[in-house]
This record gives sequence, structure tokens and C-alpha cells, in this order.
Amino acid sequence: MKYFGTDGFRGEANDVLTVEHAFKVGRYLGWYYGQEHRARVVIGKDTRRSSYMFEYSLVAGLTASGADVCLLHVTTTPSVSYVTRTEDFDCGIMISASHNPFYDNGIKIINGKGHKMEAEVEEKIEAYIDGEIGELPLAKKDKIGRTTDYSAGRNRYIGYLISLATRSFEGKRVGLDCSNGSAFMIAKSVFDALGAKTYVINNEPDGTNINTNCGSTHIEVLQKYVKEKKLDVGFAYDGDADRCIAIDENGSVVDGDLILYICGKYMKETGRLNKDTIVTTIMSNLGLYKACDKAGLKYEKTAVGDKYVYENMVKNNYSLGGEQSGHIIFSKHATTGDGILTSLMIMEVMLEKKMSLGKLVEPVKIYPQLLKNVRVVDKKTARENEAVNYAVNAAAEELGDEGRILVRESGTEPVIRVMVEAVTDELCEKYVDQVIDVIRREGLIIG
Repeated sequence: MKYFGTDGFRGEANDVLTVEHAFKVGRYLGWYYGQEHRARVVIGKDTRRSSYMFEYSLVAGLTASGADVCLLHVTTTPSVSYVTRTEDFDCGIMISASHNPFYDNGIKIINGKGHKMEAEVEEKIEAYIDGEIGELPLAKKDKIGRTTDYSAGRNRYIGYLISLATRSFEGKRVGLDCSNGSAFMIAKSVFDALGAKTYVINNEPDGTNINTNCGSTHIEVLQKYVKEKKLDVGFAYDGDADRCIAIDENGSVVDGDLILYICGKYMKETGRLNKDTIVTTIMSNLGLYKACDKAGLKYEKTAVGDKYVYENMVKNNYSLGGEQSGHIIFSKHATTGDGILTSLMIMEVMLEKKMSLGKLVEPVKIYPQLLKNVRVVDKKTARENEAVNYAVNAAAEELGDEGRILVRESGTEPVIRVMVEAVTDELCEKYVDQVIDVIRREGLIIG
């Protein structure tokens, strides 16, 4: 598709993504859902300076097409999904570029079931943006839509999160890194309500500091904070709070793979893990799979992207899935990754098992992993090259059960990604470089 990727329409504000684009997205959605009744749409946004600009553009387009709009204001992506599916909205819109820098922004569209919008609807929006669909009728007189404040929806979501906790967090010292993003309005109030002694950093957004040296993509900040304050646990979110990366009591990182292990094992023990299976992506660490084998946990592997994880979960009725990056989906409670929900589920395991996070992850030996990107003339030619495949297969044979190699095409760039997991960093470097040398010798690299 031209504008919409796997996670919405994203790019630099007023360059790749403009107010005219947002207006047309609103115009089309208002008309599309308003053909047989007055459409109802809910909008949330993150803390980027440009989010207000896009909010007003979307509202103008939607109301001009006759839709009624409810504004959640600054809130998380999963809260928009929750409100959309529980309050009978035709669709929801989240204005956010997730973990990207502040000058980027994005429009994520959520369907009435709280899932990512179907590709066919996004294709129609693209056709309208490009003038391939005729001009849509404007609403007149009392048919023009109206806009109302809906912060009550955000508060209901906060109440929902609190209701999921099985016991009090009293006595637990918890650190939260809100990434100067969406979580700043929500995370602390949830943990405070549950009795935790909450320590919060990076929760003073100014429109330009979202994700800047903070949050789940700069985990070293929370690592240092947890150690300094001697906290029991820390949780870092990304800009729109659909990811969570944890820090244990020793200051060690607990990424999505480790979260899947501890939550999956606990859910299996309590009879809540359907078919005893977790859903991962092909980028999950070999150490996770070896630990799962020992714990009797089954697993599926999908393409990279939480969209593919969720598709697999829906198709097979699985309860838990996610990515190394911290997108974790608990299908009983949510239809998307939800960072704050994930942190509550980790707290439940710690409290019920009476174990620290460091102890819970001890059985997993994470293998060193090295990923290098190579810019190539043609991805398909490079991927199917005989000499390259010979080198990949030779490396896989030498690694055996103590490592693996994965070579795949980027979905968005002329890039081949070469990833190796092995017992040592030196072995990772050796096998990645071996394959890249062959790609170079075959004349497949740009420049």
C-alpha cells in the first residue's frame, strides 16, 4: 500500500503525513461508516506537538461527512481499542507514531471490534486521498457531525485495568518510565490505586520529548533508576504505551521474550493458557524456545509484527502472544498489545508465586543475538542467490542445536537482514560476516 503500513499511516509531520491527509482520512471514514446511520468515531492522541494539529484535521473531516466524534484526548493506543469495542463505536483513531521520534506522527485506525483496520478499507482511503474516488457529499444543516469531550472513556479504561489486578500491590516499590508519552496520564494512577509505592520518571511531556532518551527504546535509563532507588521492579513503556519492557530487582532487562515465558508458564500452571501454547515471532530468542521445551510450553512462530501474532491467536484461539520488543497480547483482556496491562500481569505472577522477577526469569538462558542490515540492489535476487543460500545452510549446520541463523527481507526498505544467535558474541559476528561477505562477493550490495 502507498500510505498505510503494518501499523497505520506514519511519517514526518507536515512532510510525509500532512493535515490534508488527515482531513481526507476523516472525510472518508465519516462517509464510509455513515451511509446507513450517523457514524460514531472515538479519537485518542499521544503527546507529540503535531498530535493536536492532526486531531483537529481528522475532526474537521469526520464532522464534515456527518460523523459524531468523541475525544479521549491524550491516552494510550490500547485504551482507544478498548473504548471502541466496548462502547459501540464504528471505529477508533489513534494519533501516534509509537516509538518514533517526536517529529514523526501517525494515524492508526481501529475497527469496531478493537482490531487494526482491514486492509481493504485502508486501500479505499488511499484511493480517496489520491483522487481516484469522486468527491464525497458534505453533510448539511443538522446532518453536520458534532464533537464531544469523552475523557470519561479514558477513566473507564483506567477502572478496567484496576479491576484486572488479583491482589494489592502494597509494599511493592515500582518504577515506571512513561516515555514522556501516552502513559503519563494513566500508569501512575493505576499503580497508586493498587497500593504500590510508585516512582515515576519521564512523565513531563512538552510535545517534543516523547521517546527522547527514555521509555522502552532507551531502557538503560530505567535500569539505572531501579538500581539507584533499590526498587522491586521497573516497567518502561513506549510513546503510545502498547509496549512494555521490564527491569528486575538487579537492574537486568526483562524483554518481551522473557515476559512471554514467565506469563506463559504461570498461565499454564493456573489452567489459563489455551492449548498450553504461546505465539511468538521468528525473531524470538532461541533461549526462549529451549526454556519453553523444558517447561512443557508449546509455541507458534509468525512473521515479525504484532499484527501477525494477533492473527494467529484469533485463528487458533490462543491466550498469549507477543514480540521481543514488548508488544504482548493477552487475548482474554485486550485485542492489542497493552504495556500497562502487561505490567499488571507481571505483578500478578510475582505476587502469586511470591518470587522476584529476577528469580522468575532464571530458567531462561538468553543467547547472544546479532543482526546486521545489508542494502542490496534487489532483495529477491539476493535472498534466492545460490551462493548466499549455500553460506546460510553451511552456517546453520555448523551452529547445530546451539544457535541459529535467519536471513530475511525488510518489508519496507531494499535491505536484507542477517541475524545469528549463538553461544558467544564472537560466533554471532563470525557467521553474520561470513554470509554478508558472500552477498558482497556476488555483487548484490548497493555501492
